[in-house]
Amino acid sequence: MNPGDQLDHYRIEGVVSRDNVATIFRATDVNTNETVAIKMPHPGMETDPAFADRFHREQEIGRTLNHPGVLKVLANDHRSKDYLVEEWFNGQPLRQILAAQKKLEQARAVRIAMAVCDALEYMHNHGVVHRDLRPENILVDAADHVKLTDFRVAAKEGAPRLTFTNLAQLVGASAYISPEELKGARGDARSDIFSLGVILYEMLTGKTPFPGADPYERLTKNPVPPRELEPSISPQLQEVIYRAIEREHKNRYPTAHEFAADLGNLNRVGVTDRSELKDWKKSQRAGSKKTLVYALIALIPVILFGLLLYFSRH
Repeated sequence: MNPGDQLDHYRIEGVVSRDNVATIFRATDVNTNETVAIKMPHPGMETDPAFADRFHREQEIGRTLNHPGVLKVLANDHRSKDYLVEEWFNGQPLRQILAAQKKLEQARAVRIAMAVCDALEYMHNHGVVHRDLRPENILVDAADHVKLTDFRVAAKEGAPRLTFTNLAQLVGASAYISPEELKGARGDARSDIFSLGVILYEMLTGKTPFPGADPYERLTKNPVPPRELEPSISPQLQEVIYRAIEREHKNRYPTAHEFAADLGNLNRVGVTDRSELKDWKKSQRAGSKKTLVYALIALIPVILFGLLLYFSRH
């Protein structure tokens, strides 16, 4: 569709974004003169049963949620084809902000994370788990208000089970998906908390804690401590990040509210003597020793050559 085209009672104004399954257009409701967003599946996607199920689930969930931090799906039962009408939010994906700035000042990162916690707490209290929380699905405006978007793989209480069944489904999300979901379990509130913990780590350090090509590394390996990448991070904030991205589901924050409470009161957060930090320091020392050994081995031929040269001249 092109600017000026008409779709039912919406006038297309331009393209906002595209991904591999849909295009989002900025449009005007000619009946009310309100600006809206139109999410249009790419041709052929409607015939894919899995996509159709997720698209309709996104519509259903988006209509039932009503919170300032969640992008609202507007009712529109008289459509000539399948598409979603969403409220217009004058923000940009957090991914674009991170691409431009690499990492955020600590106060701003915490402010955004707390706003996301507030939206997650509302969703979880209404029986909805996002399950695909990542910077692409968090819109942020100039005042750091946020809107969570994209509920295609969200889980709702009582709905049929949807799980990530293969690595193809993890493209783009692999850095943020929780360990239990990697194992095939259904995500819950603590899975969203894990994803937000990864996002907070990235906002503060400019890197994700599990950047390797193999997403299963997070089942066995510990990330670089955030303070090693960004020394301005306080020990308390580092502790909060660790609590959010605990490998064991039961050890994470049980609710987004508790996650936000610690972010808002860092001076009250107790710092524990974590095995992750000890293990990382040990691995660093072992790596340094190994490097030294390799350097000494590499020097042996040089030393021998020097000795031979010395004796040959004397």
